Amino acid sequence: MKPLNRKNYGSIPHLPCSRVGPGDHSCHEGQERIATKKTRDKHDLIIVTEKVDGSNVGIARVGDDIFALGRSGYLAQTSKYEQHQLFAHWVRQQEDYYRSVLKPGERLVGEWLAQAHGTKYSLPLGPFVAFDLMVGEQRMPFYDLRNRCQDSGIPMPKLLHIGGPLSVEEAMRLHGEGDHGCDDPEGVVYRVERLGKFDFMVKWVRPDKMDGKYLPDVWGSVSPGVPVWNWRPSSGGG
Repeated sequence: MKPLNRKNYGSIPHLPCSRVGPGDHSCHEGQERIATKKTRDKHDLIIVTEKVDGSNVGIARVGDDIFALGRSGYLAQTSKYEQHQLFAHWVRQQEDYYRSVLKPGERLVGEWLAQAHGTKYSLPLGPFVAFDLMVGEQRMPFYDLRNRCQDSGIPMPKLLHIGGPLSVEEAMRLHGEGDHGCDDPEGVVYRVERLGKFDFMVKWVRPDKMDGKYLPDVWGSVSPGVPVWNWRPSSGGG
């Protein structure tokens, strides 16, 4: 079942020198220039945040129903993976809360950080981090997302910069441990808005990053056969 009859979220293109994995693609050189070197004019706004490393998920309101979704748009509880089952249960426990946060047709897209993928987190703010507010394929402006999350107490990725272009080197310098206590910064995400509307996104991932190095079923995992958890319900988190 796909409650939205679509994917929950697509992929973000990579900046040059970013680590590109199977199925990933690179951004246009013009997008790189706008985000990191020179905007088109005063109407471009560049927002840079930390890139969080977990499983892409969504919390959607369809009518008065609240659904927990995986990246592909299927119900999280139908996933074979325990991390997604935990997400579905976590959302079910807070259905009334998210019904008050979201309007019909809206969804929060974010990262579920309960299980470590390629980065470990201490998660002082809880296991779910929201980075987009969407209706269908339309992304709401960043300030709408931030205001909604701040008003509702929903964690977001650390905001590193908002204004003009910013080099990747400077963005990573500002990253630090992020807002979620990462052990090894993965990268950064650039969001470009124009005249108050979303335009495009690009990202940069450290070239030496190993995708899924803590996942038990990934070849070369540092923890073969044993999940590494950043958060579980019994831990008292989130």
